[in-house]
Amino acid sequence: MRTYSLTVEENPPGEDVSVLSQGLTAHALPYTQGPGFQPLGVFLRDESGTIVGGVWGQLNWNWVHIGLVWVAEALRGTGYGRQLIAAMEHAAKERGCTAAHLDTFSFQARPFYESLGYEIFGTLDDYPQGHQRFFMKKTLT
Repeated sequence: MRTYSLTVEENPPGEDVSVLSQGLTAHALPYTQGPGFQPLGVFLRDESGTIVGGVWGQLNWNWVHIGLVWVAEALRGTGYGRQLIAAMEHAAKERGCTAAHLDTFSFQARPFYESLGYEIFGTLDDYPQGHQRFFMKKTLT
């Protein structure tokens, strides 16, 4: 008889997380006919190559999940965020995506995403306490 142990890890190695995505992909293949969890990033760099903004997400079949969006404070409001999202959406469409989804908080960028055509499809109240977490989606045309 085999024995198993549970471990709680605050910063698991990428290889370990990859085992999970590979397992989920293998389970889903009979239904999806293609792999999911394909990472994709778009980065804004200054003249020295330092990252000053970017978008990171994952392609999951015909959807792109935009997981991280950041622009250096000095560059906010200059249009770079809009350019980064547009580049991410364009790259996702080139790879077969027809829709995008993301989440943001009441103290973050909901109006920005709405100006780009994203709409709310779900809300969690008191996440964190006194705030809301918004789940948003957009059809890529």
